[in-house]
Amino acid sequence: MTPIDIIILAAGLGTRMKSSLPKALHRLAGRPMLGYVLDAAAAAGARRCVLVTGHGAAEVEAYAQDWARADGQNHAQPELLAVRQQPQLGTGHAAQQAAPLLPDDGIMLILNGDVPLVQPETLARLIALCEGAHLALLTVDTGQDAGAYGRIVRAAAAGADAPVRAIAEARDAAPAELAITEWYSGIMAAPTRLLKKYLALLTNNNAQREFYLTDVVRHAALDSAQVRALRIADVAQVAGVNSPAQLAELERQVQRRHALRLMEDGVRLADPARFDLRGDLRCGQDVEIDIGCVFEGNVSLADGVRVGAHCVIAHARIEAGAVIHPFTHIDGGEQGVAVGPGARVGPYARLRPGAQLGADVHIGNFVEVKNSTLAPGAKANHLAYLGDAEVGARVNYGAGSITANYDGANKHRTVIEADVHVGSNCVLVAPLTVGAGGTVAAGSTLTQSAPPGALTVARARQKSYPGWRRPSKQD
Repeated sequence: MTPIDIIILAAGLGTRMKSSLPKALHRLAGRPMLGYVLDAAAAAGARRCVLVTGHGAAEVEAYAQDWARADGQNHAQPELLAVRQQPQLGTGHAAQQAAPLLPDDGIMLILNGDVPLVQPETLARLIALCEGAHLALLTVDTGQDAGAYGRIVRAAAAGADAPVRAIAEARDAAPAELAITEWYSGIMAAPTRLLKKYLALLTNNNAQREFYLTDVVRHAALDSAQVRALRIADVAQVAGVNSPAQLAELERQVQRRHALRLMEDGVRLADPARFDLRGDLRCGQDVEIDIGCVFEGNVSLADGVRVGAHCVIAHARIEAGAVIHPFTHIDGGEQGVAVGPGARVGPYARLRPGAQLGADVHIGNFVEVKNSTLAPGAKANHLAYLGDAEVGARVNYGAGSITANYDGANKHRTVIEADVHVGSNCVLVAPLTVGAGGTVAAGSTLTQSAPPGALTVARARQKSYPGWRRPSKQD
């Protein structure tokens, strides 16, 4: 098969984004747009991928290298190169910078860093249409005004499938050309040797004084080369992002697709329009997700899990039958979070990296758990903190109690053995162990381990002073 080499144009300033962040690095569904385009390049089986950078070049190139390191574990990658376009003189000029890095024996596929949703199967169809011999353009015809997109100009009086003769950029188009509703997506495939030939003929004799990549079509037609068009109906695949409003619009389209896919698999979403997935979500049977929930990173929800409204869940594994009540925040980071079967978490709870909850554990409102393991049946129902702790089975951890795990320099662990009852407003100053079956009296501050089966009290004796009067203000 003819080798595939890809150019990704990612040098644009993105003026309308009004941001210091390079346009290609703005996030869509939780990841930079450029990541989607690099994924598409890899899925197309590219031999080599040349990234053309300009504005924010160092940031864009660094992200691409990070992508290459992470993605290399998943499948074969193209050789990734970068070239800088300085100054930025148009899309044709950008392609001219990259073309010398590509061998003449392949097909050159040109993608855009701000067109993130083109699908691998669409690119495969475009490459097949090229046949290693022709120019192939990806186009859309909505039957409506094409706005700022370049119009596809076909041979006169030859029908909708007539050969393509040129692409008329909107700023340079004649009134009759502006009326054309078929437009160019910015994605093309062509034999590298031919495209290099036509790139060398570009001039900047146009309204923007730029070198238009689209002018290669006119040169190809004059050279009697075939120019074919793959016309698709899915506008989202070729939608470019030039402003925050366009980014937000594309975000909702992406989220709608995620929601529909999940519902097709049986997940019950209270409202698919109020659901956000910014990573990978795997769901078992009979999963229910209420409104306003956000899922990030790698999350798995086993059979029968219910997630209440307005939860944020990242990097977590939630086992069968667990319930995450509304307004709970779970973020496992690199360590991850595990919620055991039948557990109850929230509302307004927070699980941080390293939280590991066993079966039927209860974590209630305004309870925070970090780097701690709770054995089956343990409960911390109100206003509490467990950090760097090992909590045994059936422990009842009282409201307002905390593990004081940090001494100002180092973290220390607290061990609370099975069947312990910790009263309200206790401070357990680590490192220490509360022995199995023990009870810690409310309001105690423990600085030493407590023996099993004992009542441990560590507080001042209560005193009352009859007739005592509060101070009053002096006149």
